[in-house]
Formats: sequence, C-alpha cells, structure tokens
Amino acid sequence: MLRKPCWWSPGEAGAPAGTADMSLKDSKPKLSESQASQLIGRLFGLTVTKIRPLPSYDDQNFHVGDSEGGEYVLKIMNSVCSQNMGLIEVQTHAMAWLHQNGLPAQTALPKLTGTKMSLEDIDCGSGSQKYLVRLLTYLPGTTISKIACSPQMLYQVGRMAATMDTILHKMEHPKLSALQRKNWLWNPANLPMLEPYLQTYEGEHEKQVVKDVMKMFETQVLVNMSSFRKCINHGDFSDLNILVEPDATTGYRITGILDFGNMSNGYYIFELAITIMYMMIESQSPLEVGGAVLAGWESSFPLNKAERDALFVLVLARFCQSLVIAQHSVTLYPENKDYLMITSHKGKHHLSQLWKMGKEAVLRKWVEDAREYSDRK
Repeated sequence: MLRKPCWWSPGEAGAPAGTADMSLKDSKPKLSESQASQLIGRLFGLTVTKIRPLPSYDDQNFHVGDSEGGEYVLKIMNSVCSQNMGLIEVQTHAMAWLHQNGLPAQTALPKLTGTKMSLEDIDCGSGSQKYLVRLLTYLPGTTISKIACSPQMLYQVGRMAATMDTILHKMEHPKLSALQRKNWLWNPANLPMLEPYLQTYEGEHEKQVVKDVMKMFETQVLVNMSSFRKCINHGDFSDLNILVEPDATTGYRITGILDFGNMSNGYYIFELAITIMYMMIESQSPLEVGGAVLAGWESSFPLNKAERDALFVLVLARFCQSLVIAQHSVTLYPENKDYLMITSHKGKHHLSQLWKMGKEAVLRKWVEDAREYSDRK
C-alpha cells in the first residue's frame, strides 16, 4: 500500500529524459480485471479464479487467486517509473535478499521465460504504453495501522527496521548504483528541496513550522552527516507497509514487509526517523512511540552521538516531507484527496506538538523511555 509515488526530481540519476518532478498524472495503468487475468495467464501460465483490486497510488495492484489455490499480488508499475528498469531490478533483488535472510518480504515469481520482470505494451483505453509487470507472493496479515500498537509491538518494529537495514547493507548487485538517488524528493537529505512546493501548503502557522524545521535541518543535520553510518534504506517502513498477525506470546508479530519503491542509499538514522514518524500517525499516544521504537532499534544497532542528536530533527523532517508533498499531490490528483491525505489529517497536529515541545524535551523523553523499556526486558 503506497502513500507516495516514485516521483523523480529533475536531474535524478535514472530519471527518464525530460521527466519533471511529480509528472505521473497520466501514467497510472488502468487495466480491467479481465486484462489483468489474461496478462497473468500469458506471462505466468496461471489460471486466475479470483481477482480484486488493491489500493495503490500511481501503480495498479491486484490480489489474485489461481486454480491451484495460490495467492499472489499482480503489480503493474506506472509508465514513468517503468522506464527505470535498473532501479526496479535492484528493488526486486532486495526483496529476495531479505527473504533469503529470514525476513518476511515478498518475492517475485518467475515468468514462463524465467525472468521476474516484464515490460509490456498495454492499451488501457487511451493508447498503448509500456508498463513493467511483476507477480509477487501474497503475504498474510493486516497492516499495523489497523491495530493498537503496544510498546512490545513498537519494540518489534524498531528491531525489525534495524535488522532490515543491516541485512540490506550486505547486499550485492551489479546495479546498486541505481540507489544513488541524490536529487530524489523523498530522500531525507533533500529536505531543502521542499521549498518550491510550500506555495501549495495550507496554513501560515503550519508553513512557518516547516520553514523553521528546514532551517534546523540545515544547521544541525546536514553539517553532521559525515558522522552518520551509511547503509541502504527501505525508506518507507510505515504503518501501511508492515503486516502483522495475532500471536499468543507477544500479542502480534510482524508477518510482512511491503513496498520497496522508496529504497535508496542513505543512513541508518534515516530509517529510524522514518519509522518513528509513521508509527506516530495512528497512535493514541504519539509521544510514547519514540522510546519503544528506539529501544527496539538499539537492541540491534546502537546509535552513535551524532545520530542520536539528529533523531528529533529527522523525525520532524519526515513529517514535513510527507505533509508538503501530500498537499501538493492533491493539486495533481484531486480525485484521490482522501487517500493522499491519510498522513496529513493527524500529521500536522503531531508536527506542531513536537515542535512546540522542542528538541531537548522530546529527545530526552525518547531516550529515557527507551532506557526504561530496555531495563524491563
């Protein structure tokens, strides 16, 4: 489930020639269920017996079942992102790599020809376009956004996020350079690139908070990034991309990691900040989230001094990215306003609350809560 599209910024490595940032409005595939079923039969040799659409932002997803009782997710990429084959190849490899190392990630099924991706010419009613098609394994569970997360669950999430990035850091692939997404708008290091999009951001007070966060980011994060430890980020370890199922021992356990479209070269601290931010969205006690997630993370990968000092600002930075980009997206996709603004309804309140409390108070609470939680385990 996606909150965001794979927008390119001008000049990003791998971006199609002439692609402007956020230029996906007319690129989303719109296959009928009949077209999707025929595609699966032709490419994968399966007979579809049930099919239903899944929520998606700028791609198209179907949950399908076949005559043998198998369940899969058919993923059809939008025509813009489909042009960056190298990036999607690395993402597909990363899913398999995590699965091989014991993490619950989807994997892509091979076609009848043996390859795992297929660039198809498809006419969705307005002329033929090229769409990249994959058939992924279906993972059981419900998104973590639909449950009340206990501290134990948040601890699991933090530990899983750190474990995931540690495993991804060891991954090898001939096209890893595709993850160098330096001018990509969703890269946490690129918060200053939000400036042109603030004109569509509603509320003068809210806009000023974003500007203030951007200033703090430049003076307290960018200057210290040489002290952050590098890795490969999943980049979207959110409440909509984590599946869970009931567990008799721990209440719930993680059964799935979804959506690798935001992968990029980055830093461990980026992943932790992104994870804390998204776990706050649906929480009834958002300020209590950070400590439990931090405790789980540090049980696998302790932070250094510079990383710990940057955590507060990076969490706020991710709120800013999500809120500003979502607001701008509504001008492009007004018909999807409710879906696009999932984060925004509560995110503005959380951002304002964190900013009002200030870095020292929030970070002290997260660190103390993490220490207390770890001592109890």
